[in-house]
Amino acid sequence: MRFWLFFLAILFSCGAAAQYPSKSIRLVVPFPPGGAADLTARLVSTPLSVQLGQPVILDYKAGADGAIAGNDVKASAPDGYTLLFGTITGMCAAAVLRKVPPYDPLADFTPVALVGKFGFFVFTHAESVPAKTLAELIAYIRANPGKLNYGTGNSTSILASAQLAHAEKLDIAHIPYKGDAQASADLLGGRVQVLIGTPGTLLPHVKDGRVRVLATLLPSRSPLMPEAPTMAEAGQKGISIQPFAAIYGPAKLPREVVERVAREVALAMAKSDVREALGRHAFEAQSSTPAELADFHRAQLEIWKKTVREVGIVPD
Repeated sequence: MRFWLFFLAILFSCGAAAQYPSKSIRLVVPFPPGGAADLTARLVSTPLSVQLGQPVILDYKAGADGAIAGNDVKASAPDGYTLLFGTITGMCAAAVLRKVPPYDPLADFTPVALVGKFGFFVFTHAESVPAKTLAELIAYIRANPGKLNYGTGNSTSILASAQLAHAEKLDIAHIPYKGDAQASADLLGGRVQVLIGTPGTLLPHVKDGRVRVLATLLPSRSPLMPEAPTMAEAGQKGISIQPFAAIYGPAKLPREVVERVAREVALAMAKSDVREALGRHAFEAQSSTPAELADFHRAQLEIWKKTVREVGIVPD
């Protein structure tokens, strides 16, 4: 009897996976509407809805460095109808910057497909800092120890800035903000002189000369600001934080569902209009197989752990 029940359960699950999706899909976003993650999720969900033949509905669960959204998806049924728009914040920072991690980002989720990488840039207040290259900025900070401040508006900017300051042994004060908007406002006002962050409201001020952009954390130059070299091009090959977005499901997501969603994400990311729309917001579209995402995520998590140890960041 038990054998037949087990056999029927397998048949039912295989049948359900084969006809997936038969209803709308909830894509949980770990940030509120209006930000870079929301914009990216919208641009990705639209073609996915068309390709999958079912609505992909964004569900915003902001807070706790992405852990609220992550725990929501972690606790959901592994049927493919609840997916996570995971970012480096929830899939690395939440696990590394807390004494008691909310979950294991490798064991508690199924990697589906990379979506791409957020554009982070090194900005300076042009009037306060004469440097026009990253090398010149490093030299200027060294010539003025303890006199400059750098701002951070999120965990990625905290870690990337700490990684750079540690690598170059820079004496520069850290001023944390609750978000990129506040950090950018203080950069414009000259209260902080350096910021590693997203373009947000700074792009027009790069064009009018109030702010300089010296480098990008993206693996290749952004068409939004092609004058900004990559960190490697600027001589900083050790700065290896890559802020990413990817699709995840809960643990034990059926292989057929994983492969179907991964295929559709790859098709969506290959569309020229999608890539161009994302590029206008300094997001580099990039798809992957589930295995490639797992390897990339594991490598980024190790970079975060190593950086936290090296620079002496104490988890909260």
